[in-house]
Amino acid sequence: MVKILVVEDDRAINGLICSCLRDEGYETTACYDGEAGLNAFAEGSYTLVISDIMMPNMDGFALAEEIRAVNKQVPILFMTAKDDKPSKLYAYKLGVDDYVVKPFDTDVFMLKVAAVLRRAGIEATKTLTVGNLTMNSDEHTAYVDGEELPLTVREFDLLFKFLSYPKKTFTRSALMEEFWDYDSSATSRTVDVYMAKLRDKTSVCDGFEILTVHGLGYKAVLK
Repeated sequence: MVKILVVEDDRAINGLICSCLRDEGYETTACYDGEAGLNAFAEGSYTLVISDIMMPNMDGFALAEEIRAVNKQVPILFMTAKDDKPSKLYAYKLGVDDYVVKPFDTDVFMLKVAAVLRRAGIEATKTLTVGNLTMNSDEHTAYVDGEELPLTVREFDLLFKFLSYPKKTFTRSALMEEFWDYDSSATSRTVDVYMAKLRDKTSVCDGFEILTVHGLGYKAVLK
């Protein structure tokens, strides 16, 4: 059973999220402040933590930091009204896996939850196989038909991300935020150059292709 800890001080939102999660077959535990969430996490075994940021007693940032101090693997999903770039960057630096801004569509939110859980499953095995390509996230290695595929660290991380979420479109700005951390020298053109190199290197792979979504960014499509 997938157990999800929901930490949100707004009881109406907390109840709505827990109800939607239970409808999808997940088991939920509701907490209404960060300190209670941390205590619940220490006492239980959770597959995913969903947390607000602005909460009494302990905010979401402190909660994520405390969780990451003892558990590097459990995925954390923030849902918050804080839509500013510094908050997003700080969250990702703390090790948060995804960041959803309120108000949000519950159907889209559930898809985000499913995607984070799928990603966590891939990370748990540390390997990803698509067609004749096998990737190992621990070793940062990729093999095609048993022969190593020469990828830089950033190329590996980009490809692993795309193949972890097949059919999902990643915008250039989202890729820059995650993989270039808003490096002042990086531009959307930088992303395009990397994607061209990645396409060239993965031309020998038979299980997927990387497509351009015009006006948006890129996605991987399985064959």
